[in-house]
Amino acid sequence: MTGKKTMLMTEGTIWEQLLLFSIPLLIGNLFQQLYNTVDSIVVGNFIGSEALAAVGSSNSLINLIIGMFLGIATGAGVIISQYYGAGDERKLSWAVHTCIALSLIGGVALSILGVLASPLILKWMGTPDDVMDGSVIYLRIFFSGSLFNLLYNMTAGVLRAVGDSRRPLYYLAVSSAVNVVLDLLFVVGFHMGIAGAAWATIIAQAVSAALALIALMRTQDIYRVELKKIKIDVRMMKRILAIGIPSGIQQSIISLSNVIVQANINIYGSAAMAGYGASSKIDGFVTLPLQSFCIAATTFTGQNIGAKKKKRVMQGIFQGIAISLVYTLILSPILLWRSEDVLRIFSSDPDVLEYGRISMTILIPLYSTLAIHQILMGTFRGAGKTMVTMLIGLGNMCILRMIYINGIVPFFHSFEAVMLCYPITWFSTMVMDIVYCWKGKWLPKDLSEREENQ
Repeated sequence: MTGKKTMLMTEGTIWEQLLLFSIPLLIGNLFQQLYNTVDSIVVGNFIGSEALAAVGSSNSLINLIIGMFLGIATGAGVIISQYYGAGDERKLSWAVHTCIALSLIGGVALSILGVLASPLILKWMGTPDDVMDGSVIYLRIFFSGSLFNLLYNMTAGVLRAVGDSRRPLYYLAVSSAVNVVLDLLFVVGFHMGIAGAAWATIIAQAVSAALALIALMRTQDIYRVELKKIKIDVRMMKRILAIGIPSGIQQSIISLSNVIVQANINIYGSAAMAGYGASSKIDGFVTLPLQSFCIAATTFTGQNIGAKKKKRVMQGIFQGIAISLVYTLILSPILLWRSEDVLRIFSSDPDVLEYGRISMTILIPLYSTLAIHQILMGTFRGAGKTMVTMLIGLGNMCILRMIYINGIVPFFHSFEAVMLCYPITWFSTMVMDIVYCWKGKWLPKDLSEREENQ
């Protein structure tokens, strides 16, 4: 059943499988993170801090609008990993072709929504006038290429769900190289400004989407894509959406809370926006391994639930957390020590550097809470419990965060007070994850019963 490029994670050494799956995924995610980061480096150094602020302030809005669709991709990955672990060829084919169809429909809808809504939301966020025009240009061009963004995330999600984290890495390496070359060509060579950075990004995304789709069409394994079969299977769509929509709501609403946080940061001016934007790029790179471990936990759990292996699922939790904690405890002190040097990649402006340093000093010490959260969230999602992860995420990273921003920050009005909303809610989320893992009934009943009766 398995091809040479896929990994069936129902047998073998758990920690080794998690690492072998995560490393290509991590490197691939690093390349994906390079998209906007290269934009920020080129824009910050060759255009100016206002343009850097425009690109940086766009991130939370981008995450808000695409969050729902990425959640659906998560739901598709859970379903596909379970069918692949169970060896159900017919239902796996239905799921793969349905999720490709959903990505095509969603990509068109997202392009229209993003282009129309960007100016209004940026204005609602309190984006300063000196940043507004550049932000609108960047976002409208970015969202015009949403079809490529969604198609890549869905096709790469299919590959990862069947245990193949290598090919998405290769495709992102190619597209990232395209992005770097086009950034320099459009911004430095053709003097296209912030629009050049946006066009470079969507062209690079188109390359990665095309490569991933071609790979699915050429494989001889049971998850092969055939163009004539791409259509919505209503029953399969309902199951994908039942798992995916809660994840999408979670991502979108948490992103909405981040938009509100960004609006509070905007109050302190373009230097604060640029400093926070630079630190968020670094934060994105640092947390990528944790996100990779999360996806590995989802695939691992889904396949083992499909294979009816409860004990192995539980072992995966502890070994995944151990791997994540070792990573954060090694990296965090190094990053704190060299924070200003890293920030200088984006800007040499002293005010921008100071705001970036403050952000990193507040966020980095609590990365260990994210390490535990990501493994537990990935496990719950692999078990199909996306509604629970949604409720935990919304309760802490949205509702509690907004209570803090609106109820506490006004009494301690400062940039530092705004930034504290992140580590506070990371910690509370981790605590609730642990309680649910310990007390909640998140494993399927038939899994528990079958294994206990064997």
